[in-house]
Amino acid sequence: MKHTILILLCALTFSCQQKQKETTIQNTVSKEVKTTPNFDWLLGEWKRLNNEEGKQTFENWHKASDTEYIGIGYTMKANDTTFKEDMKITKTDNLWGLSVKTPGNPEAVAFKITTHNSNEFVFINNEIDFPNKIRYLQNGEFINATVSNAEMNIEFKFQKLNP
Repeated sequence: MKHTILILLCALTFSCQQKQKETTIQNTVSKEVKTTPNFDWLLGEWKRLNNEEGKQTFENWHKASDTEYIGIGYTMKANDTTFKEDMKITKTDNLWGLSVKTPGNPEAVAFKITTHNSNEFVFINNEIDFPNKIRYLQNGEFINATVSNAEMNIEFKFQKLNP
């Protein structure tokens, strides 16, 4: 009788542990699926609303593939382009990164994603002085972007053109 009870307890324990493993695996997979970034809300042409007097700043984003978004940012003064940057959000080895290339710099600066949800993302690079943090937040037909470090923030408020 003791032997039968012991066998039943072992079987029950094994069954519970197996069920717990299956639940843990399912939860892990669900979290990965739910937290996969989707940057589609960034797509389109955006105009900065809080610009310096006499300047106009724009960002344009398009989706090259499921693992690559390409953006260009530029500032105009009169009919001259005074600033331009090329941006890419790419997925490599299951990790998302942002690279920013500006004139005068031979290579793009790379940032790693640290935060993302359905309407926000943050990329960080602690190896550089400024900016070492880039944050985008969707707010309806607007995007609030911030480039910052520990001492300074620069805020950008963009409105989508032709929504």
